[in-house]
Amino acid sequence: MTGSIQQKSNRRNYFALLNVYDEQGKRKQKWVDTGVPVKGNNKRVANKRLQEILLEHGRDGVDMTKDGLFVDFLKDWLDIWRMSISPTTYDSYKMTMDVHILPYFEKKRLKVTDVSPAIIQQYVNFKLKELSPNTVRKHLANISKCLDSAVKQNIIVTNPVKRIELPKKVKFTGAKHYNERQIEMLLECCKGDPLEGVILFTLFYGLRRSETLGLMWDAVDFENKTIAIKHTVIRINKELHKQDRTKNDSSYTAFPMPEKIIAELLRIKEHQQNLKALQPNDYTDEGYVFTKPNGEVLSPEYVSKHFKLILAKNSLPHIRFHDLRHSTASYLKFRGFDLKDIQTWLRHKDIQTTMNLYTHLDMEAKENIADVLNAKFQLLEAKC
Repeated sequence: MTGSIQQKSNRRNYFALLNVYDEQGKRKQKWVDTGVPVKGNNKRVANKRLQEILLEHGRDGVDMTKDGLFVDFLKDWLDIWRMSISPTTYDSYKMTMDVHILPYFEKKRLKVTDVSPAIIQQYVNFKLKELSPNTVRKHLANISKCLDSAVKQNIIVTNPVKRIELPKKVKFTGAKHYNERQIEMLLECCKGDPLEGVILFTLFYGLRRSETLGLMWDAVDFENKTIAIKHTVIRINKELHKQDRTKNDSSYTAFPMPEKIIAELLRIKEHQQNLKALQPNDYTDEGYVFTKPNGEVLSPEYVSKHFKLILAKNSLPHIRFHDLRHSTASYLKFRGFDLKDIQTWLRHKDIQTTMNLYTHLDMEAKENIADVLNAKFQLLEAKC
């Protein structure tokens, strides 16, 4: 079964147009009122309701009743839900399902109605032996979304995931950063390196790796001196995803381009044109700013591995490539910008994200205060 959201003349609500196929493959269409009003720009809400309607009506012969197997229900839920999420999110969900959730529950042959809080707790206890609490919580979020649809279809009365004790979230403390001197050393030692521009742009704008690699020439406006963050490149399940979207809506933005950035872009463009002239038949022009010598976009794995080699070669402290983003935050904090300024520059969805990720900045401030107080009290002690 497939479906789409449609507007019907003189009707206030969006309607779901379902394509129902019989055993011979013959299609019949069915209209279902979503209950979502057209007025108010509710197309996204209507599409979400479409997924629920498809689940409620079942599809492809899968038993969506109380006698249906839980693993079949999970598969069908994900297959239908993929229409309302990005390909990368779907790949992430599917990998979790295929590697962890489905293999565990397939052995048990449980019906949807058999899935109790105790069953879910057993899954949690089993997975906590090999995975972090944060990862297991993500598994539970997927299972819970699926079981929410079972509740709406009256297959089960309550969602068992919501009746267990969730693993306590572990706060990430592994974030590191470079200070101003270390940033200067890094920029100096990577001059002439294939990652020179990548590192500069990541540090300057506090970009995520996917955003730096996703920078394209059509996002660069030399006339108005702006550069847009609107495309990303990531790797999921060994497949490179090039997509015209960012991590979230707040991540999409345009930055000003000062002279330093313009000069670097012009250097890169000239270098690419020279490479293209040397290999006219072998150069792949995909429109990316940061590329291999043959024009193909740099891969995330190459960037992380080569970055590690740069640090080792120049005896710089080991940090992750993503920690360059933290280094930008640290530098801005050191220069007197408040957390709201940093949130705006790094494009965090909310201020809490900035506060949670950069608590080490507050520690730096406390250490500076401690040093000042220490010097003051030592001076007073000497006078005594």
